[in-house]
Amino acid sequence: MIETVSRRKLRDEVAERIKTYIASEGLLPGDRLPTELALAARFGVSRLSLREATKALEFLGIVESKTGVGMTVGKIDLGRVTDHLGFLPALHSVDPLVLIDSRIIIETGVLPHVAVRMKCDELLYSSLKAIVDRSGPSRDLQTWIDLDIRFHRALLEASGLFPLVAFGDLLQVFFQRFRDSVKKAEWKRGAESHQRLIDFLRDQDVGAATSELREHIESHKQRIDAKRES
Repeated sequence: MIETVSRRKLRDEVAERIKTYIASEGLLPGDRLPTELALAARFGVSRLSLREATKALEFLGIVESKTGVGMTVGKIDLGRVTDHLGFLPALHSVDPLVLIDSRIIIETGVLPHVAVRMKCDELLYSSLKAIVDRSGPSRDLQTWIDLDIRFHRALLEASGLFPLVAFGDLLQVFFQRFRDSVKKAEWKRGAESHQRLIDFLRDQDVGAATSELREHIESHKQRIDAKRES
């Protein structure tokens, strides 16, 4: 048991050193790293310990290893990180009200960027409206949930701030439990809210869009209160 903990700590320490090395050397995606033997000697560890560390970094996309090429600096795979974090029990115990406020900050925060980009690219409005149009006549709850998730993800993508899309995806994992309590009568109101939101953005009325989105997301609080009272 003690050896297992020790090995895990060593792996994490080596991984941190590799990340520090990448940063200090100013390496960019695609740049080659020293060989396993050279890095192991540099950090004073065995090749096995180094390999364990690089596997963890490969999972996140920080480094890549290819036969005949060796290790290179990769790109962080935010989607994979999001999927991994979504299954952490600790995150599922977060206060729902904190999750709602976090989502409000992220989604309303990107609206000025969406409005600017929408002004220059009419296709952004069209793509969001296509999702809204499909949401209205949804026949079952799961279809509506899928389209709702797709709409809010597309909204974040429309901002061009792609790192925030990963954070949005992470929050969506936890909002699944709130959506399960949505009644069919609310589907139509949700679709209508989405339509008003993108219309405000098209018209460059960021203030109205922000108020609309805030009210839309805060509707989850009403469901939480109702559930707690029942």
